[in-house]
Amino acid sequence: MGFLSLILITPVIGALIIAFMPPHKSLLIRRTTVGVSALVLILSFSLLLVFDASSPEFQLVELKPWNPELGSHYALAMDGLALPMVLLATLLSFIAILASYNMTDRPKGYNIAMLVLECGVLGVFMAEDWALFYVFWELTLIPMFFLIDQWGGKRRQMASLNFVLYTMGGSVFMLVSLLIIYTSSSEHSTTIAAMTQAASQMPLDKQILVFLGLLIGFGVKVPIFPLHGWLPLAHVEAPSPVSILLSGILLKMGAYGLIRAIGMLPDAALALQPLLAGLALFSIVYGGLLAWRQSDLKAMIAYSSISHMGIVILGISALNEAGFLGATMQMIAHGLVAGSLFLLIGLLYDRTHSREVADYSSLVQVMPKFALFTTLALLASIGLPGLVGFPAELHALIGSFERWGWWVLLVSLGVVISAAYAMRTIVRLFTGPVRPEMRALKDLHGTELASAGVLAFGIIALGLMPASALELFGAYVISLSAGFP
Repeated sequence: MGFLSLILITPVIGALIIAFMPPHKSLLIRRTTVGVSALVLILSFSLLLVFDASSPEFQLVELKPWNPELGSHYALAMDGLALPMVLLATLLSFIAILASYNMTDRPKGYNIAMLVLECGVLGVFMAEDWALFYVFWELTLIPMFFLIDQWGGKRRQMASLNFVLYTMGGSVFMLVSLLIIYTSSSEHSTTIAAMTQAASQMPLDKQILVFLGLLIGFGVKVPIFPLHGWLPLAHVEAPSPVSILLSGILLKMGAYGLIRAIGMLPDAALALQPLLAGLALFSIVYGGLLAWRQSDLKAMIAYSSISHMGIVILGISALNEAGFLGATMQMIAHGLVAGSLFLLIGLLYDRTHSREVADYSSLVQVMPKFALFTTLALLASIGLPGLVGFPAELHALIGSFERWGWWVLLVSLGVVISAAYAMRTIVRLFTGPVRPEMRALKDLHGTELASAGVLAFGIIALGLMPASALELFGAYVISLSAGFP
């Protein structure tokens, strides 16, 4: 068994072990889940010891025939785009599972679903075959549906159904697009290399139609306006640890797939470049305005994700080195920041059972550690220098300015709106008189403090020293951008 297969199968083994445990052994179930997730995290970060960041090629390749008649393979590999996403996925999965440690409602099913979800996400990022990619893409729907439907809020059924219908609807377009490429190839292989070769031989008008299908399929997950309808309700109704995964990882699957599609169909991406930029600019402003109008803290973070993922699409639309660097860095930045915010708001909700910002004031006096980490995450979300959002947005803006000129000034409107709702939230949560009913709130402690601290460390470290991350995917980005004038 290869090393990537070991990482991929470890969560499945953990889920199977838990499946045979008695349901009343909740403490053992939770400890097993944390241990398995920690092992996956350690294994994934050990990839840094063997990965050659100077090469844009796929590394640690595992290739075995899966369905020879269709030309599909069990193909896993790592490159400069996949590795950062795998590291982010395993880190946030571990944080989400730690945040779920006190889950007492049917912990067996919950923890099995969390581990299966982690396996599905890792499979998406590791797959070097489009058929295998699609299988893992669809696999993530099953545990996420049950996590929202069974452990969510009052409108959980509607939220889970919307999530599945939107994603499956987009997947249809993705599947049709991939089948068009596959049938146009004489080789009839679904590996990324073979599909890229087949796509390059298609006429431009056909490439554009295929790319539009992929854009819809991946755009639903990003989400890009107007394909975002599932996101706010799913975030609000999902358990907070699940929201960490939903915002921090699953949205990145869409952006990751879109970058892969651009590498496969560069001519179509170039032809549709203005469309990508227009969708990105509108999403940035539109998401920011909707976030500014929210009084529910989780809804605010959910809508802000539309705006922040718009920065990713804007960087991608530039189709140059700086833009791709900014897009990839923003994927990491948003994962850390949104994960941190959903973690902290979830911990606050567990204590007060309220997400309305108007119900709070001067929490800094009763929960100073919570106030510190929340303020840090909100400031990072607006791109404050020294925090991870700044280098990400700066690269995306530089790349976009090189391509679009002064049109990029429209992004400043989104930045101002983001700053407005972030500062408003800080003021309402942490200033004013202490409410009597809030005086007995407990501050962060134990695993809560450790989880928030790990994410805060990532936010600060990558903000002050972004070169370590930029070098990791730099070779891949240079190779990808070389295909565009």
